[in-house]
Amino acid sequence: MDTKITLSEKEMPTKWYNILPDLPEPLPAVLHPGTGNPVSPDDLAPLFPMALIMQEFSPESYIEIPEEVQQIYKMWRPAPLIRAYRLEKALGTPAHIYYKYEGVSPAGSHKVNTSIPQAYYNKQEGINRIATETGAGQWGSALALGCQYFDIELKVYMVKISYEQKPYRRIMMETWGAECIPSPSNQTNAGRAVLENDPDCTGSLGIAISEAVEDAATRDDTHYSLGSVLNHVLLHQTIIGEEAMLQMEKADAYPDVVIGCVGGGSNFGGIAIPFIRDKIKNGKKTKIIAVEPAACPTLTKGPYEYDFGDVAGMTPLLKMYTLGHTFVPPPVHAGGLRYHGMSPLVCHLYKLGLVEARAVHQLGTFEAALQFARTEGIIPAPEPSHAIRVTIDEALKCKETGEKKNILLALSGHGHFDLASYEAYMSGKLQDYAYPEDLVKEALTHLPKVD
Repeated sequence: MDTKITLSEKEMPTKWYNILPDLPEPLPAVLHPGTGNPVSPDDLAPLFPMALIMQEFSPESYIEIPEEVQQIYKMWRPAPLIRAYRLEKALGTPAHIYYKYEGVSPAGSHKVNTSIPQAYYNKQEGINRIATETGAGQWGSALALGCQYFDIELKVYMVKISYEQKPYRRIMMETWGAECIPSPSNQTNAGRAVLENDPDCTGSLGIAISEAVEDAATRDDTHYSLGSVLNHVLLHQTIIGEEAMLQMEKADAYPDVVIGCVGGGSNFGGIAIPFIRDKIKNGKKTKIIAVEPAACPTLTKGPYEYDFGDVAGMTPLLKMYTLGHTFVPPPVHAGGLRYHGMSPLVCHLYKLGLVEARAVHQLGTFEAALQFARTEGIIPAPEPSHAIRVTIDEALKCKETGEKKNILLALSGHGHFDLASYEAYMSGKLQDYAYPEDLVKEALTHLPKVD
């Protein structure tokens, strides 16, 4: 059995899969924050190119990947599927562990799967400037690369704690021509309001989204771009799962368990959605697990309500599991998972019982990351290390029961710019964070009232 299960460029999927038409129950409507009515394409036109808006609500099951996007994809796609023989041996498990590795992309994560098409569609509509936010920096660096390919100016609002913890992510963005500033900043009304209330605020994705949306909404020459949460983003990421299905077929090993981390839902959705299609259409019994931080446990602790996607309440209202849009999560090193909400699509799949959710603590996450790095050689980013923690837990359950399950892990990117967090863990200085119940309880009092 080969260690790497690969596909040729000719075997790369040429269509993204859209699960919306196949859902057993329709996705709850996205509501206009002013009227409370379902949003229309025209409501979103000031922020997004019409091609992406149409993908957001598309009734088509498959959408062709533009040829120009395919050619750029082929710089790193198809991405490898790797059998974790050394990790299996170290665990003494009969389980077979496979990981779909997205760290082979130029930006080092899965985020380029959507940054490239988003930049492409914006350029097709004549947009030459984009504003966005980023947590740990994977999305900001991926969009910086996409904008560089299509000659688009980019302004990135990076969550302040990640800006300080991960300076090389900022330098990466600047290398590809983007401007990156810490959020909350004094450059927007939303940022100034936060700083006036809390000058030492460490920031959050919700705050950074407010700043980026305000930037785009107040300029005629600028669109907004988001790296997670929205349907069209998860759509673009399904190339991960479509490739993984072909590779698992080559390995003659259909997965019994599929595991990915969740913050906004892009990597998890990307690997999981094609397998959820098999659950819906073919009756497959695959266990699909979304893993989040115990310090920001949106799915496992949040109520299922309509809420804003940002702190300032500028975005449409989304039906999702939420900890409250004013909630600022503890400064865990998995900056990409520090989001108060979740993709409405992932939330809907969870509500329907098609996926499960678990929350894990930061120290246990890094313990798993270190074991993975010392067996498989790849230093994982803190975000997918949450999924590694549960992958190891599931493999150890197989050791106890003797079950020979196939476990598929989504490894969304490498942690080469996260080594300071590894140093903190190995020196015993890395802090763990409990669920901040009081802060969440207070934030949930600010949920918008929706009839």
